[in-house]
Amino acid sequence: MRDVELNPLFARAGEATSFPRHRIPENGSLPETAYQLIHDEAMLDGNARMNLATFVGTWMDDHADRLYREAFDKNMIDKDEYPATAEIENRCWKMIAALWNAPDPEHTIGSSTVGSSEACMLGGLALKRRWQHRRRAAGESTATPNIVLSSAVQVCWEKFCNYFDVEPRYVPVTAEHRVLDGHDLDSYVDENTIGVVAIMGVTYTGMYEPVKEIAAALDDIEARRGLDIRIHVDAASGGMIAPFLQPDLEWDFRLPRVASINVSGHKYGLVYPGLGWIVWRTAEDLPDDLVFRVSYLGGDMPTLALNFSRPGAQVLLQYYLFLQLGMDGYRRVQGNTMEVAEYLAGEIGRMPDFELWNADLDIPVFAWRLADRQDAAATSGRQRRWTQYDLSERLRMRGWQVPTYPMPDALSDVTVQRIVVRNGMSHDLATLLVRDIRACVHYLDGLDAPLPSSADGNRSGFHH
Repeated sequence: MRDVELNPLFARAGEATSFPRHRIPENGSLPETAYQLIHDEAMLDGNARMNLATFVGTWMDDHADRLYREAFDKNMIDKDEYPATAEIENRCWKMIAALWNAPDPEHTIGSSTVGSSEACMLGGLALKRRWQHRRRAAGESTATPNIVLSSAVQVCWEKFCNYFDVEPRYVPVTAEHRVLDGHDLDSYVDENTIGVVAIMGVTYTGMYEPVKEIAAALDDIEARRGLDIRIHVDAASGGMIAPFLQPDLEWDFRLPRVASINVSGHKYGLVYPGLGWIVWRTAEDLPDDLVFRVSYLGGDMPTLALNFSRPGAQVLLQYYLFLQLGMDGYRRVQGNTMEVAEYLAGEIGRMPDFELWNADLDIPVFAWRLADRQDAAATSGRQRRWTQYDLSERLRMRGWQVPTYPMPDALSDVTVQRIVVRNGMSHDLATLLVRDIRACVHYLDGLDAPLPSSADGNRSGFHH
């Protein structure tokens, strides 16, 4: 590819007018020049507020932005240099432990992480190490550990199994069992099962897996077969929704079989990326030999992480939100986000071309597929000549990023689209999205009917 060319408007006397794309340039440039070049190229990225594919937070208020700037240089691993940040980290995971009904939040164990992927790895490792200790104490082999997962599990669990030599046993989601719900669990577990993963907010659809039903199935298995199998709850999204919107739902440490839970602070924790949290039910659920104590930069520090140096700013942002919003504020924010999601799901579900995959929302996320066009009265006898991939492409032309993908194995013939509603997606934006979806369907159908007028909220410049 050609070099990156500099617009003459921004060039200064004596500066280079082009930069190599894949090599560090021989000579530098003025800060203003480098900034302008990168700023202009980054404009090609999508509008974060219109990205309905990502779960990751894209908006915080001005005070949070100010705090973020003040904490750019803080290294979370260096607790000797940044003891106040380390203390705030401890406060945060204890607050989260209390939120999840830990038996003794003050005396359990938890940690911040770079994101839920790292937190899931730590949760899985604790399950594996606990199983190894038990097997060795009984004089039994530790050669073939396995873990039971939904086939709709997030890819980080596939990585865990690959990286740490654990056999994944996937329970397929089907039209009858759309999530891992304890059905037929007996046939997947054995004496080598280190644990079962339950998801609070499946990535494909946003649905909760019923942790209480899974725990009940494992209770029955233990009573009949003597297998004591614990649960790790991957609550990357739901961990900061359920406590506020479904407080009576039993999914957390109220269930004794739940050993650990993770959440993404940078999802519905409302913090910029990347921040995750993991908490264990009790300190005993985290084997001591997974905690390292290192002498670093003047202090002796226990560390529990796959990463070493990592930003401390996001931890301060999480604490800021806990203080600024409080329980009531989180209820209001998450409730508003859910109302927007329910509005969108209702409007899309009423369109004759679509069928909601999950009409009752657990988190502010929902998916839909194409409906059969058998009802001529509902569809005016139209013959559909487009797919959901075509609709995604048309919506992207208007700035909206709405993903289209096949469901996992056993449902791979089903294609869905999904919307993630996050803080910052207003009712007004949701109304414009609905009108854009309708307009794009009109276009794809090639109908002669007039499009909605600009006065009705349709964007100008869109024509057949």
